[in-house]
Parts: sequence; structure tokens; C-alpha cells
Amino acid sequence: MPDSLAKLPAVDVAETLTLCPGRVDLWCFFYQEVTDPELLTSYRALMTPLECARHDRFHFERDRRLFLATRALVRTVLSQYVAVDPADWRFAEGSHGKPYVHSPAPLPPLYFNLSNTLGLVVCAVSTVHPLLGVDAESLDRASATADIAAHYFSALELQALRALPLAQQKERFFAYWTLKESYIKARGLGLALPLEQFSFLLDDQPEIRIAFDPRLSDEPSRWRFALLSGSVQHLLAVGVDTGGVPLALRAIRYVPLVGALSL
Repeated sequence: MPDSLAKLPAVDVAETLTLCPGRVDLWCFFYQEVTDPELLTSYRALMTPLECARHDRFHFERDRRLFLATRALVRTVLSQYVAVDPADWRFAEGSHGKPYVHSPAPLPPLYFNLSNTLGLVVCAVSTVHPLLGVDAESLDRASATADIAAHYFSALELQALRALPLAQQKERFFAYWTLKESYIKARGLGLALPLEQFSFLLDDQPEIRIAFDPRLSDEPSRWRFALLSGSVQHLLAVGVDTGGVPLALRAIRYVPLVGALSL
């Protein structure tokens, strides 16, 4: 079973800035709670003209709200660590779409990853570990099927999934899905990374472990993972190449331009 996000210690930016190995901060924005038109207008004012144009191209209001919440969160969160106005951040993407800070160059460096799903946006931040990935999924999705698993899971994962009672298979499906997403996002290679060439081992283990096909050049002992319940509707996974240092996760429920709330 995943741990509860609410049980994690609160984010302490000053401690994170001391470059603690293993430390990852999770900033969680349950954006559907924000309905104030003035606050939403303030979020739009943080975006660049290109971001505004991208926002406006979304056909559905739900997609515009999700994009707006994601941009507002990452901009305001990074400004908690460095004295930069949220509107001044500029971002670029790696060859497979992983975002990073282009300017201004923060000191210490800030490594972040974003995930968004219906009702929740998460920004994971580290000052130490560049290979950092987070994934959030809405458990209301109806697409958790064996057909999808057969296309994207490894043989070991499929065997473990199918061995479970039917009532437990949906929970295990989402556990594998979010963990695999966290790993490929941390690596920054997207679907160029063959999903069937790495496996998560979840049965009877005190820690989440990963195993690699020999064709995939990586070292399992370097990686640490966590699976977290964000709410009754949301599951989160975090994957970090810590070099083997245990994860020290911190979390906060946060509303951009408003502040922290209790989880």
C-alpha cells in the first residue's frame, strides 16, 4: 500500500537549501479548489506571451485550467528557493521534452519535475539530484486495463499483476504505471526508453526496487522510489537517482500566490 502524503514532514526550504542528499520537496496544488477570478487572472499574468498563446489553444476549459495551474505552480514554487519574481523564470526543454530552468540561473541549482492530472498538479524540487521524476495519476481513469499493461509493462510486472485477485489489480496497475512514469521522467528520455526493459518489484519488499534488462544500461542500486497516496483520488510516484542515498521526502499543500495549507 502507498504511504500517505499527509504523513510526510513539511517542506522546509531553508533546510533544502543546505543541499541535503536525498532531499526532495513535493509541492501539491489541488487546483480545482481555486475559483477566485482575480487569483486566476493573477496566474495568467505570470505567464509569457508564448505560454498564454499555448493556454488559449486548448479547446476545453478543463485543459486550460490544468495548464494555468501547472505554470503558476512551477513559477511560484521556484521563487520560494531563489529571490526571483515568478514571472521572470524562463524554461526550456530537453530533446525528449523534460523541462528545465533556462534563466535566470539559480544558485544553488534547482532541479524540478512536474506532473499534472485531473484535480492535482505536483512540482518536485531538489537542490542536489538532477535525475528526478514525479508522476501523479487520477484513480478515476477508466483505462486501467490488462490490454494497456500488456503493451507497457515488463513480463515480470505482468506476471505479478495477473497473479493478484481481480479486486487488487487496479491498484497494482496504477502503482506500476506511476512508478514507471517517474523513472522515465527522471531519465528525461520519454518513451524512447523501452518500458518493458525495466521492472518494479513490489511484492514482500520493505522498499520499492527496480530491475533492469541487460540491454538497458543503468544501475539499480543508485535509484530510490516512493509511492504516495495524495488523496482518495490521486496516486503519486517519485523516482530519484540519489546514488544510493535514502530518499528524504518533504511535502506541502500549496496554493500559488496564496501560500501553504495543511495536507
